[in-house]
Amino acid sequence: MFCLRSTRAYHVSQGIPPPLRGVKILDLTRVLAGPTATMLLADLGADVIKVEEVLRGDDTQNAPSGAPPESAYFIAVNRNKRSITVNFKTPDGLEIMKKLIRQSDVLVENFVAGKLASMGLGWEDCKEINPRLIYTSITGYGQTGPYRQAAGYDVVIEAEAGLMHITGEPDRPPVKVGVACTDIWTGLYAHGAIMAAILSREKTGKGVWIDCNLFESQLAGLANIASNYLVAGQEASRHGTAHPSIVPYQVFSCKDGFLMIGAGNDKQFRLFAEKILLQPALADDPRFSSNGARVKNRAELIQIITNVLEQHNRDHWIKQFTGLGVPFGPINNIRETFEHPQAIARGAIIEIDHPRAGRLKLVAPAVTYDGKRMPVTRPPPYLSEHTSEVLSELGYTTEEIVRLRQDKVI
Repeated sequence: MFCLRSTRAYHVSQGIPPPLRGVKILDLTRVLAGPTATMLLADLGADVIKVEEVLRGDDTQNAPSGAPPESAYFIAVNRNKRSITVNFKTPDGLEIMKKLIRQSDVLVENFVAGKLASMGLGWEDCKEINPRLIYTSITGYGQTGPYRQAAGYDVVIEAEAGLMHITGEPDRPPVKVGVACTDIWTGLYAHGAIMAAILSREKTGKGVWIDCNLFESQLAGLANIASNYLVAGQEASRHGTAHPSIVPYQVFSCKDGFLMIGAGNDKQFRLFAEKILLQPALADDPRFSSNGARVKNRAELIQIITNVLEQHNRDHWIKQFTGLGVPFGPINNIRETFEHPQAIARGAIIEIDHPRAGRLKLVAPAVTYDGKRMPVTRPPPYLSEHTSEVLSELGYTTEEIVRLRQDKVI
């Protein structure tokens, strides 16, 4: 039996109908970008049917984790979904897929461009089956262009689309971001595009082909870095945790840890100099009295600050900063992050019972509606958990399902 437990402040939605209730989504995606998009849609009430490879499943199903056979990757982005396995390279499997497509509102896939079309499940094929279908392709580089058939990997796109170039210390090699943010950004873009297409279909009655890819999602994620180059021709560089044009605005070491400090304007710097550094004269020193001067004399000021902060431990400085009006934050490890009083107060962690992995803790859906979260109604599924259930809904008999399983179609 599935059970949901929560921290004391967590409230699931009661009386607020999930906005995507009644929407059926076929999820043919694997790993992170696509599953992130479909999980967000499932969180809003969509019936997401995850179509996986027979016997093998999602590439992350058996990745290392503390709760085999389900992996941490898979568990993180596959809640609220149903799992079926179908070999749609077979005639019977292809027929199952066509029946599912006929009944679905959305199909999301992340095969290399053109792969599904070669199997009879491309956009042109599917819109003939269901003209209202919203067909979403998530790839590394998009459906056109010289890289269209290249596989997309988060870390490769980080490197190729500028993010890794601006990440890391200035005198050290580039580094990747600690989480696969390009995949996650792409999932967010796909999720938003699908929501917009659902609204558009209410007006037009027609489906659409959505082309979403990691490369362009990463370009969009460059934000001000992109604008600085496109508008002013300014090449970017690595600054570690420091800000290129604001000082002090970076991580500083304490006696036993690290703090992020962002005295972003002259008023904040004056408070910082008076109350933290106990050197009020610094705020009037011509070398540091304006942000431009502080940027010019960055190295000297950073050394002064470091000398003071390294005299005490992190907790001492947290007390000194609290309520001061100068932006700051401790560099928390993951345990400290999930024990953060704000995470606890907001109910940001939920517990669920998984039929194979046991009790799991998950990050709750990040958005509330009138102070309540949409419910987590299903744990991440195990491989093929719902195949018989879904095929029965399509009209297959028990005998037919047994035969399909014997023939390794499902």
